[in-house]
Amino acid sequence: MKKRYADRRDWRRITQRHYVHEQVENEVFNGHVTLLQLIEITSPLDVRYGDETIRIADAGYVWVQQFPSDAHHAVTSMYDATGQLVQTYIDICLRTGVEDRRVYWEDLFLDLIALPSGQVLLIDTDELEAARDQGDVSQAEYALAWVEAKQLQKQLQDGSFPLVAHAEVMKQQLKQGTPR
Repeated sequence: MKKRYADRRDWRRITQRHYVHEQVENEVFNGHVTLLQLIEITSPLDVRYGDETIRIADAGYVWVQQFPSDAHHAVTSMYDATGQLVQTYIDICLRTGVEDRRVYWEDLFLDLIALPSGQVLLIDTDELEAARDQGDVSQAEYALAWVEAKQLQKQLQDGSFPLVAHAEVMKQQLKQGTPR
């Protein structure tokens, strides 16, 4: 299982960034929220989903990451330089936390992607299977990942997942320095 960090300090593609991390408690959310502004990058990052190619990282892009307490997922909403949402990426994880003032998540491999079109993709099932087969993930962690992914997939498909809209609110508040 890999521990990943919200500040993306190790991502060499980003040559200049602005990063903010806040603890947030409100009626929709309790946990950590980060804002990562990609000011300068070495090259854009495009991803392909079927026949569609989407740019998820470029100069001027903003990533809002939400790490809810007592949940097994981390949500990254990616906005282009004009402020349009390009995708919401959900990492299924064992836990989230803060270590040396850095927000992290322990990745359980399964991921969900929600596109503005309404399409919801479940990806990296093969990585979870391989991790279980190699003993990197226990049977209990494997089962937890599937339960969390299926629950979130249903919420994304029926429009009841609250953190997509909450990311927009947090983006504005973090840019202004006023998270609540």
